[in-house]
Amino acid sequence: MSANSFALLLMNLVALALFGTPRDRSGVGSPTDQTLTVNTVEGLLQAAQNSNASLIVVQGFLRDVPGFRLSPHQSMRGSSPELSGLKFRPGSDGLELTSDNSVSSLMLVTAPDRCAIWNDDSVEDLGLLYLSQLKTVGRVRILARNRIRAGYVDVRGLDIIAADSRAATERPKGFGVFVIQGAFTLWNQQPDPNVRITADVAGVSAGRVDAPVLGSGIFVGGHGDDGGSLRMQRLETGDVCSEGRITPGTPDLISGGVFVLHGANVDLVKNDGPVSTSGANDMALDNWGTVDRWIAAEKVTTYGPSGIGFVNFGVTREIKLAAPIETFGQGARGFNVYAGAVEKAEFDRILTHGDGAVGIQISQPIGKIIVQNGVETFGGTGPSLVKGVMQELAAVGLSVKSGGSARAISFTAD
Repeated sequence: MSANSFALLLMNLVALALFGTPRDRSGVGSPTDQTLTVNTVEGLLQAAQNSNASLIVVQGFLRDVPGFRLSPHQSMRGSSPELSGLKFRPGSDGLELTSDNSVSSLMLVTAPDRCAIWNDDSVEDLGLLYLSQLKTVGRVRILARNRIRAGYVDVRGLDIIAADSRAATERPKGFGVFVIQGAFTLWNQQPDPNVRITADVAGVSAGRVDAPVLGSGIFVGGHGDDGGSLRMQRLETGDVCSEGRITPGTPDLISGGVFVLHGANVDLVKNDGPVSTSGANDMALDNWGTVDRWIAAEKVTTYGPSGIGFVNFGVTREIKLAAPIETFGQGARGFNVYAGAVEKAEFDRILTHGDGAVGIQISQPIGKIIVQNGVETFGGTGPSLVKGVMQELAAVGLSVKSGGSARAISFTAD
């Protein structure tokens, strides 16, 4: 056996041990189960209520669809990814999942503040929820609460064109602030530490440069550090553009482009596309949980006061950003570590534009920081949000606060 073959076999065995074996993604059960093709709203609703229908195939784009529910073990897909979809009635949430559901090759449209996809929390086990090659207008929200005790969520391609999560009243709190939910929200809310949700999420995008999703972009988490957990093999994102529309100067509310909350343990966060935020207190990348590796291939940008490029309050073993962090706004810092731990952080370049916009600020012992192409700041002294309190900061390149230290700091520039 070659070295590469052995490495692949070892990776598969580790994944099986950590995450279990996902169930059949086709959703098709015994040979007696039916595949039903539908091209009317009436036919769709009848198929969803048919206990023998294991697979529903949607032909065409159906309008004025009332919100409906897939039964356990049912799957639904479009006959053509470009032409198949459902537009739900005004004021209605969209597709409700139960357990062992698969949804693929569809466009699902609701009002932006409604859920295009959500889940029934009266089931005990989500089983395998599989989402693939989907586009939505409206939020995608998977919550483990009420009776749910287990589940595996597998996402392979999800583009949330527009969404507005600002009205979602449930908001986790930590470090003096509340966090607005995301266009994509995967959240284990169970206080019982024995409840663990597992997931593998790849190819999730949210918003557009000229039309960001409102609230946070991608939001994953558990119930704090001592409750139910979310265990993720990876969180891989495409383009993410979000705007919290938080009133400037608000001390206790934030949002984030890609937000890993406490109670989440992620092997790999990978931002394949650019991440940008466009308002006050809008963090681009934020970790409160535990992340082994966080990698960004494209630029990270914030526009707005106290909009920070990368925030670490959790445990991050390795950070590697291959493109610049650039922030525009009063108090919009580039990178900060106020709690938790970071073993190694490597950046391409950090630029800030605004009074109080520190390049790098640490108040916690950390490992090694490397900036390949330097840190530049353009601004003087001004207010910035720090742990729920507005503080006056000077826009210096590097600030090491009381209690902060680094094993090594390396800046290079042309």
